[in-house]
Amino acid sequence: MPPTAPAPDPDGRGDASSSGSLWTRWRDHDHTQGSLLSSILVLAVPSILTSVAAMGLFQMVDLYFLGQLGPESLAAAGATNQTLRQIIFLLTMGLMTATQMFVARSVGEGAIERAEHMAGQTLLMGTVVWLVVTLLGLFAAEPLVSLVATDPTVIELGTSYVRIAFPFLATAIFVQLGTAVLSGAGDTTTPMIASFVQAPLALVFEWALAFGHFGLPAMGIDGIALGTGIGGLAGLVVLLSALFRGGARVHLRARHLRPDPAAMATLLRFSWQPALHMLARSTIVVFFMSLAGRLGGEVQAAYTIGLRIEMLPIMVAFPIANACATMVGQNLGAGSVSRAWRSIRVSFAVELAAMWPAAIAIFLLRHTLVDLFTEDPEVARLAAEYLVYSSIILGFYGLYFASFRSLQAAGDMNSPMIISITVAATLGIPLALYLTRTDFGATGMWIANLAYALVNAILMIGWLLSGRWTRRHRPPS
Repeated sequence: MPPTAPAPDPDGRGDASSSGSLWTRWRDHDHTQGSLLSSILVLAVPSILTSVAAMGLFQMVDLYFLGQLGPESLAAAGATNQTLRQIIFLLTMGLMTATQMFVARSVGEGAIERAEHMAGQTLLMGTVVWLVVTLLGLFAAEPLVSLVATDPTVIELGTSYVRIAFPFLATAIFVQLGTAVLSGAGDTTTPMIASFVQAPLALVFEWALAFGHFGLPAMGIDGIALGTGIGGLAGLVVLLSALFRGGARVHLRARHLRPDPAAMATLLRFSWQPALHMLARSTIVVFFMSLAGRLGGEVQAAYTIGLRIEMLPIMVAFPIANACATMVGQNLGAGSVSRAWRSIRVSFAVELAAMWPAAIAIFLLRHTLVDLFTEDPEVARLAAEYLVYSSIILGFYGLYFASFRSLQAAGDMNSPMIISITVAATLGIPLALYLTRTDFGATGMWIANLAYALVNAILMIGWLLSGRWTRRHRPPS
């Protein structure tokens, strides 16, 4: 069956591919025809700018502020952000993946109203997630922090941090879900604008509230949490304004927010597998963070610094993988399996071109990078050692990201989940437990992480290249 004809344009925006601003042309670019490389870049570049120039800068400066507050504050925020916060986002990651898949398929078919309806149901479900997170932050902060930290000072600081940060996670949850909607529609420029508002504002308020500038009280780590929340609110206002006022490719209206149990059930049916898939990786991080805490505060601080530094190249790799997912979804929706395959091959080439230089740079500059965040010689030594192993992982992670996102965009949610959970349970966690009980110590953690990541990547890439997803997950005809 040929692709469904595009739906009428109720907003009168017309075809922006031949007229209008660069922003408008990129936002409304047709990714089911034309140059594949151009489509990848149109989708990936705004997301990369969002990740690296805005959120990447935010993460690094945020880490610097925490370092200035002392190693206990750094460990407290690191333990909560890299573990508890990531687990919370699992509640939305699965929903984000399912939403992007449905929106991309619908846009590829020309069924814009269906895409908007599913987007509205996603935001309703996000509200439920936020309520759960807020209650956890207000009433279970100390038990949660105690799961990932053992030092009494770190637990005290982390508890105070969580009580402020978790209620503000509504901003991050809705920004993530809104970004998934727009990315599925092929619009990554609107989220970029929102992040360019959010990140600088958050840093200004973090600096002012943490250290007592502009006549505000010096709140320490609590000021970091509050400043992050204020910036997030500003970014959320920008994003929701674009979605509901018609300034984005997907235009939400009141009718899209009427609860539709059938649509929500469909979203949930495709959400739990990617959530469990991400849980496997987050479980490894939580486990390693807890294990690092048992090995000493220096190891935990080093692991926190290493995770933050390796996030920079990941902030390039994941947008490329998301661009690939959008193209796979839209082209399968348009009925072109062959173009979906070609999109994957082009994405692989772009990932390699981006990640190999980044991995080499991190390896060569590891000591310089670590010295930006700590003056403790033992923490610096351990963090630099971690980056040696991390640089090897990063050389392959771009292909891993593109592989599992392509499978998910095609509707194969089970395979990435099964691969990641199996490798984490049978290799990553047992190997780390064994090696850290030997003379390897913290180095054993780094070796276990490398083994887990490489095996996970090899299996994921191999399953994608087998092509079975094209037979099992063809678009309906």
